[in-house]
Amino acid sequence: MKATQHTITTTASKIVANNPFAQYVYLHVAGNGMVYLGGSDVTSTSGLETQKNTTPIQFFIPRGQELWAVTATATETLQVLQEKGA
Repeated sequence: MKATQHTITTTASKIVANNPFAQYVYLHVAGNGMVYLGGSDVTSTSGLETQKNTTPIQFFIPRGQELWAVTATATETLQVLQEKGA
């Protein structure tokens, strides 16, 4: 497994790059803010809203897909755990 930490801002950030294989990833919003997930065009109004400061969320990422994140205001820390080869 590979663990990374991302500082998410109001500009969309790629948190999971596309891979030639499908994978499960686990996401954890470390603080009390909200992070919104989606594609490269994700916004705080169109993205999937995460719960703040909760247990890790499991996502299945199909092969060839990416996952991006953004906040509505300020910054937030997002921790990602994914397969080591990713």
